[in-house]
Amino acid sequence: MAWTDERVELLKKLWAEGLSASQIAGRLGGVTRNAVIGKVHRLGLSGRATSSRSSAPRPRRNHAPRQNRAPSLTFGTRGNVALKPSYEAEYDPAPAPVAELVIPLHERATILTLKESMCRWPIGDPTEEEFHFCGRKKDGTVPYCEHHARMAYQPVQARRREKRFASG
Repeated sequence: MAWTDERVELLKKLWAEGLSASQIAGRLGGVTRNAVIGKVHRLGLSGRATSSRSSAPRPRRNHAPRQNRAPSLTFGTRGNVALKPSYEAEYDPAPAPVAELVIPLHERATILTLKESMCRWPIGDPTEEEFHFCGRKKDGTVPYCEHHARMAYQPVQARRREKRFASG
């Protein structure tokens, strides 16, 4: 709808009464809250009636002091719990160094030959002709073979783990 003189006057009156842009848009009909805000801005309307809100700051609530307790390994869940990762309380000691894996030519995969059951670990620079994916048989639900899964999923560093359990 167009902004007629009557609608602009009604807008000015409602704005001066302290109504919100959403309330004004509802009363006018055919315009959005953002259209009302834009028109108010273009008209240069600034003075508003005081709102019913108090100008005194809200009192702060005093929260009970937090108790020091051991951190939980379970995390809050939002959304689909079927996809919630599971965490184990026991950690392996520091991971063993991972040796470089030599992949035979017949096991290497390109983006066109990669299948659901193959390891998706990228090897090399994607801009070079020799770039490929590992292509070995993968384990379970992770997208990598056992070797590359050990490289991708490493446990928390020992010192961080000790610090976390010492504070509890």
